[in-house]
Amino acid sequence: MQFRTILYPTDFSEPAQEALPYAVAMAQEWGARLIVLQAVETLGPENVTYGEAVSMLQPASYQQRLWEHLRQIQIPEPHPQIEYMLSEDDPVTAILRTADERDCDLIVIGSHGRQGLHRLFEGSVAEQVVRRASCPVLVVKQPKKPRQPSEQVAALESPHRSL
Repeated sequence: MQFRTILYPTDFSEPAQEALPYAVAMAQEWGARLIVLQAVETLGPENVTYGEAVSMLQPASYQQRLWEHLRQIQIPEPHPQIEYMLSEDDPVTAILRTADERDCDLIVIGSHGRQGLHRLFEGSVAEQVVRRASCPVLVVKQPKKPRQPSEQVAALESPHRSL
């Protein structure tokens, strides 16, 4: 299997940032093109705050600021060939459409690890992408946060702890 085009969707969250090194390393290893995609559902006026509306009257528009933010992602050397994309579709649609239209061989995505009712009703973007993508998907889980010292002591003192 050869990876020629790798898609890295990001929402700039911590889980998405955890997936970036994997996407970059694989693109470097395979000499693949890396597509960095940000999906912002509705870039139109109904999604604009007062501050953004005021700034839209100035030369730098909301969409230009999104492009600037997207291009500020730090890609370590040696840089693979990179293509940046913005989409106004919902994230799942944007990821799947981009993967198909750009003939992506792999999608590298971070997992938000949603639980409970939120996941039950919405599911996660990563889960929907895994189920519907026409290419392999690497889901990078966010590492567990280390326990605080007080939590470690409480766990050791718990009479119900299992050994």
